Amino acid sequence: MPLLFELVTPARLVLSEHVHMVNVPGAEGEFGVLEGHAPFTTTINDGVIRVWRTAGATPEDIVVKGGFAEVSTTGLTVLAERVG
Repeated sequence: MPLLFELVTPARLVLSEHVHMVNVPGAEGEFGVLEGHAPFTTTINDGVIRVWRTAGATPEDIVVKGGFAEVSTTGLTVLAERVG
């Protein structure tokens, strides 16, 4: 079952789709999220979010500037201050 990943800025919804895995630059280190991950919320550092759309695919890199990440039973939501 794929993971629902949403990337949002204060201005717009950047991405909302089902993916295999996402790696996020958390404030206490990078972390990866797959479907079924335990729920938690954390701040994120400036850095790169890596998105694997399917298992074994080449990841897509998205540069983000600060914000928050929430892993819930419905998926992963990242509210970034800025993307790009």
